[in-house]
Amino acid sequence: MTEAVGFELREAGRGISPGRDLDSLVERVLEAGADVFFRIDSPLGPVFVAVGSRGVTRVDRAGSEEEFCRRYRERFGRLLAPAGKRDLDLAERLAAALAGRRVEVPLDLERMTPFQRRVMSVVRGIPRGEVRPYGWVAREAGSPGASRAVGNVMARNPVPLLVPCHRVVRNDGTPGNYGFSPREKVRLLREEGVPLEELSGSPYTATPNTGVFCHTTCRHARRIRPENRLAFRSPADALRAGFRPCRVCRPAAV
Repeated sequence: MTEAVGFELREAGRGISPGRDLDSLVERVLEAGADVFFRIDSPLGPVFVAVGSRGVTRVDRAGSEEEFCRRYRERFGRLLAPAGKRDLDLAERLAAALAGRRVEVPLDLERMTPFQRRVMSVVRGIPRGEVRPYGWVAREAGSPGASRAVGNVMARNPVPLLVPCHRVVRNDGTPGNYGFSPREKVRLLREEGVPLEELSGSPYTATPNTGVFCHTTCRHARRIRPENRLAFRSPADALRAGFRPCRVCRPAAV
């Protein structure tokens, strides 16, 4: 039995008689099974990733195994065991997904409300190197005007990097807050090639050549030559100027 699992079982066994009662508890836990956790390098440094029967349930910065296991049990009511050798393939997939590669790993978000799950689904689809504002996420999630609620979901995101909440910015294009500090958010975005200075105050870009406007980080906007770029502060400004929204990044409702 590993130190982390032994610690969890000791914690779970508080208040019961030693000896046979504790042995019985261990047997019941082992019969029921435990979620597993990995320690994996990521753009945030080493992180713990917890995985249950339905998918990834938690991503958090690596510190003490015991502390991570304790917090996990308090939040999810489940014990954790270190992943074994049979889980190496999943570990590689998790490492790739955490690094921002398009590798599908299942997520277990069943504890979230339907609105929260819609928000998480929308944010999970934001491509690497691109950002979207809170208002856009709210609209795409079917709740226009719920920017603040989206911010609350992002602040409590249990699986950062896998659901890249660092790619959600304020409606004016400035980075905003992040659970691991605003400085970390800026670092992650810069490493992905996001032009933060260009975004600030003008998060939308249009070109007269096509009559289309995009989010400035949209892959189509990045192809616009400098002499053909027009910057806008909001979708409303671009619409009033006669531009229509990009069908790929959908900067405005159509």
